[in-house]
Amino acid sequence: MDLKPLIALLAIVNPIGAIPFFLSFTSGFSRAQRQRTIRVSAFSAFVVIAVSALAGLRIIEFFGISIASFQVGGGTLLLISSLQMLHAQPAETSKEDVSEGAERADAGDSIAVVPLTIPLLTGPATISTMVIYAQQSPHWWQLGTLVLYGVVIGVAVYVAFMASGRIARVLGQTGINVMTRLMGLILAAMAVEIMAAGLMQLFPVLATALPR
Repeated sequence: MDLKPLIALLAIVNPIGAIPFFLSFTSGFSRAQRQRTIRVSAFSAFVVIAVSALAGLRIIEFFGISIASFQVGGGTLLLISSLQMLHAQPAETSKEDVSEGAERADAGDSIAVVPLTIPLLTGPATISTMVIYAQQSPHWWQLGTLVLYGVVIGVAVYVAFMASGRIARVLGQTGINVMTRLMGLILAAMAVEIMAAGLMQLFPVLATALPR
C-alpha cells in the first residue's frame, strides 16, 4: 500500500495547524454548535478528497489537459503551499479567508464548510494531489484506497478539533508553528518529486540526462 498520498494529505490538510483558527471562529459558539461544526468540517473534508479522487481525473480529461501538465502545475501549487507552511501559515488559505471566517462567526453563520473546510483545510492543493495520485491508481481497489485515505483525514480533522482545547494548551502557538513548518518541509520534498515526474514526461530528454 502506497502511503505517499496519505502523507501528502496529512501535510496539506494539517488539522493541528488549523486549530487556532477553529478556536477563534467558534469562540462564541455553544457546545452543541461547536460539535456540529466539527462534524460538518470532518465530513466535508472527506467529501472533497473522495470526489477529487473519483472524478478529478475525468474533469481534467474533459478539458483536454494532459496529466503531465497537471503534475507540473499541481506540483508548483504544492510547492507554493509548502512555502506558506514554512512561514507557519495554513497551506490553503489567505488573510482574506481568515477575516471572512471571523466575520461569519461574529454574524452567527455556520463556518464549517467555508472557510473552515474550504479553503482552510482542503482546497486547490488537496484536489491537485488527489487527481495526480488517482492517475497513478488504475485499479478500482487503488481508488478505493484513496477514498479510504479521505476517511482517515476526516477522522483526523474530527479528533484534532474535538481535542483542540487540550492540544492548544499542550503545544501552544509555538508548538503548532513548529509542526506546521515540519509538515511544510515534507510537502516541499513531495512537490519537487511530482514536478520532476511531470517535467520528465513533457521533456523526455531530461530523463536521459539523469545519471545512471
